Amino acid sequence: MASAGDEELVASKTDGFKVGEKKTVEEYAKLDQEDESLNRWKASLGISSSPALPVDPKDTRRCVIHSLALEVPGRPDFTIDLSVPGALESLKSKPFSIKEGAKFRMKASFKVQHDVLSGLKYLQVVKRKGIRVSKDEEMLGSYAPNTEEKTIYEKKFAEDEAPSGMMARGHYDAVSKFVDDDDHTHLKFEWSFDIAKDWK
Repeated sequence: MASAGDEELVASKTDGFKVGEKKTVEEYAKLDQEDESLNRWKASLGISSSPALPVDPKDTRRCVIHSLALEVPGRPDFTIDLSVPGALESLKSKPFSIKEGAKFRMKASFKVQHDVLSGLKYLQVVKRKGIRVSKDEEMLGSYAPNTEEKTIYEKKFAEDEAPSGMMARGHYDAVSKFVDDDDHTHLKFEWSFDIAKDWK
């Protein structure tokens, strides 16, 4: 049985787009080494001659989300360290507050291991009193496994603005997930927040 929000947390598809043939990092690095534009593309993915970070062979995850943060101008970041036991569970049970009308952006820190990660996206559905009020999709990009030169990736999302007014204030529930072009879910979690008249 599908869990809450599964039918709504589906990434959009582009007609005619097909995921390319999978290649290893080594295959990408050797691919058309004389082609300058291809070399720039490989560099943008993080494919370099820097040694790969050591990976526990028992850890089969391709993408490990280390932390999520809420950035608000003039305020310290609200960061959730996902390596702390119980961090994901507390996101739902302990809502945080956002001041109505505040501008903010989310930020994710993550590591890629084993293979190139193609088309990482962040999906989010927000509901209030069981009724969907928003669905968002943010393309984060494609990434090579982390190296000694680049030990962690950090991606800042597009700026957003909290709703304002008496009708907007209150409690909201959300379901979010990180998914790639292969429709593989790397992290899915439920969380909640309150829109308030002021910061708490």
